[in-house]
Amino acid sequence: MQPTDLDSCAARVVDPERVAAVRSRMPSEADLVDTADIFSLLGDPRRLSLLLALVEGEMCVCDLAVVSGLSESATSHALRLLRAHRVVSVRRTGRMAYYRLDDAHVRMLLDLAVAHTEHTDAIHPERDLTES
Repeated sequence: MQPTDLDSCAARVVDPERVAAVRSRMPSEADLVDTADIFSLLGDPRRLSLLLALVEGEMCVCDLAVVSGLSESATSHALRLLRAHRVVSVRRTGRMAYYRLDDAHVRMLLDLAVAHTEHTDAIHPERDLTES
């Protein structure tokens, strides 16, 4: 008798109707890649701090740099990345650039992520090892 690998299935498809239904609702490969890109952008604490600052409303690059602790150059670079993925938008007045969250979806995503973090205790084995 061989032990069963917990990460594999003995049967290839247990519930074909459910598999078909889930696959029919699955986003396209391109949409999956774009969504993963958004999450990778949100995965950087400094970029995330920029976005959370913008939850309060529109801000100029220099103020965002102070809030995030980044240089103005690094802040501008991060904002260009976020703008390219339609996470933020910009309004220019003369030489000043004012950024805001692009739409309500971004605000909802940030609000949900923060609420999730505030209401759960994440398990971070890699942090626990370094804090000992």
